[in-house]
Amino acid sequence: MPTCADVSVRAVRYCEQQGLLIAERSPSGRRLYRQDAVALVCFLQQMFAAGLTSRRITELLPRWDSGHTDADRRAMLRAERDRIQAKIDDMQAALDRLDEVIAITDTHP
Repeated sequence: MPTCADVSVRAVRYCEQQGLLIAERSPSGRRLYRQDAVALVCFLQQMFAAGLTSRRITELLPRWDSGHTDADRRAMLRAERDRIQAKIDDMQAALDRLDEVIAITDTHP
């Protein structure tokens, strides 16, 4: 899973292209980002890694800013959480099985 240390210029530009991050421009044309841009891009990378689409992430962003949501959005958030948890459970089962195979093969020369 990406960490905030993994935020690259490429990731920032991609988030801009997707309309997920807005930069203002200085008089000289330099991009100016909001103070929490690194944390936001980190969050966006995590959501992409979890399989959320740009559209779904766009629905989440107002919650990021306000910390408030309605019942429909909370239901959507819970559904995404359940989907991600199912992926984690599947991966954990695969990891457990792999550990079993490793343990068996460790007993052989």
